[in-house]
Amino acid sequence: MLRASELLRQGKNEELWQMCCGYLKLDIKEFMDIQERLLLEQLELLNNSPLGKKIMQGANPRTVAEFRELAPLTTYADYYPELEQKKEDILPVKPGLWAHSSGRSGEYPCKWVPITPEYVQELSVALYGIGMLSCSDNWGDTSHIPKKIKILYSVAPSPYISGTFADVLRIQTPLTYMPAIEESENLTFEERIRLGFTQSVSKGLDYFFGLSLVLVSVGEKFLQSSDKIDLRPYLKKPAALWRMLKGKLKSRLARRALLPKDLWSLRGIIGSGLDSWVYKNRIEELWGRKPLDLYSCTEGGVIATQAWDYDGMTFIPNLNFLEFIPEEEIIKLEMDSSYQPKTLLLDEVKAGECYELVFTNFHGGVMTRYRIGDLIKIESLRNEKLGIELPQMSFERRVDDIIDFVAVKITEKNLWQAIEQTSIAYEDWVAYKIPGEPLLHLLIEADDTYRGSESEIVVSIQEKLENLIDNYQNTSRVTEDWRNMLEFGIDLTLLPRGTFDSYKEQMQVEGADIAHLKPPHLNPSEKILSILLKDVEETIIVSKSRAQVKTDTVSKDGKITV
Repeated sequence: MLRASELLRQGKNEELWQMCCGYLKLDIKEFMDIQERLLLEQLELLNNSPLGKKIMQGANPRTVAEFRELAPLTTYADYYPELEQKKEDILPVKPGLWAHSSGRSGEYPCKWVPITPEYVQELSVALYGIGMLSCSDNWGDTSHIPKKIKILYSVAPSPYISGTFADVLRIQTPLTYMPAIEESENLTFEERIRLGFTQSVSKGLDYFFGLSLVLVSVGEKFLQSSDKIDLRPYLKKPAALWRMLKGKLKSRLARRALLPKDLWSLRGIIGSGLDSWVYKNRIEELWGRKPLDLYSCTEGGVIATQAWDYDGMTFIPNLNFLEFIPEEEIIKLEMDSSYQPKTLLLDEVKAGECYELVFTNFHGGVMTRYRIGDLIKIESLRNEKLGIELPQMSFERRVDDIIDFVAVKITEKNLWQAIEQTSIAYEDWVAYKIPGEPLLHLLIEADDTYRGSESEIVVSIQEKLENLIDNYQNTSRVTEDWRNMLEFGIDLTLLPRGTFDSYKEQMQVEGADIAHLKPPHLNPSEKILSILLKDVEETIIVSKSRAQVKTDTVSKDGKITV
């Protein structure tokens, strides 16, 4: 099979699109046929594998129906300690490489996952296709795809999955990473970003793949320092000097500060994770292009991606067998841990419903009926605008990332939306609930530019959150009686400037990896809270009782009951 870059060079555009993005042309029956065919091949490998037999608890399924009935759902505990010890002789297929995730539970130092050579090949094709989607306007468009790609290396290095993606993509095309992958391995994350952008001033930049927050952070620093940029260091670098001069001219003609989009015309931006939707508008303002959202994970590679309309994400059929646990089944499982929840297939899901994702690796992978703990929403059963005949999804939240007030369940996503909609300038935030209290404890580090009062922040967030909660309740059929009974309040703590930077520095001193340098937004541990709250002097409480909202100042010496 020719590499994607070779098909591009030969002008075989339709063949290139079919190879890398052909799933966008499938109907649901064709999608399910691929799923069934690859699952049956996978079952043969699992049935003959010592670890596969352990995972399936002696079951020997031969059909899709038998597999879903007999094989149990799994979590990483079912693969421990074999994967942690990298026991390759018991796997379905000898891996071509290993990737790891830092995990979230704290039960394991990291979660090692084997990736087979065939899976790597299929993954490389999917990744190249996602790059095509990020820079194209329609099916078959190759006008913006460069023959040699220059991309900022802004991800955690291999064996993290983001760095593994960077390695794997080179199978399909020549790449110039800035800085080079080999050079990046010995640099801190901040050093890697700084060096990458320094190099890209001279060499140019085609794509960005990584954390959306990085793009926003770099763009904001441009705004803050654009009038202080010294051109003298670029005098011996003609390409960099010319880029800087053109950028300054663009910004002056636009009568604004220098922005990254004045220096680079990115062909594509690819981001993943919950923060992508939060920052997408700001990224477009700063960088001049919308970010393409990607749904991926260490255990399952790439699950789904947006197309060139930057709307819902389409599932990829040939990397994992996909199953979906309905919300009512999740509730049953929460009440009885021995309950085996029923799953649906993609041709059975309903628009507007949320499901926990379950997947099984193809091509000799080992993760089988694996619960990653993510809740996704089926936005629609097809993409009318682009004529994609497959269900469209969005990431909703982690199954366990909620703050439960009985009548309402606040997710990271809707709380983040509420904070964003207030237009408050902030560095970061965390939130939690103390059992038995009807209070949402919210810790925010406001930006230096914010000039409002604490009570204004709380009332604004309260109003935005109430609207989001109302929307949630309407779809979840929570009764009006429950809403009226709920004594719901917000306990706001304004953190001193530099709190999150200090936390990050402490984590680095303790040897934490990149994934643990920021605290989780919801339900942080007592240790994390003690670090964040060590210099706190006061908080603001806003309590809602029926239609009334009231505020009180709470000192560190004594708390006022509302």
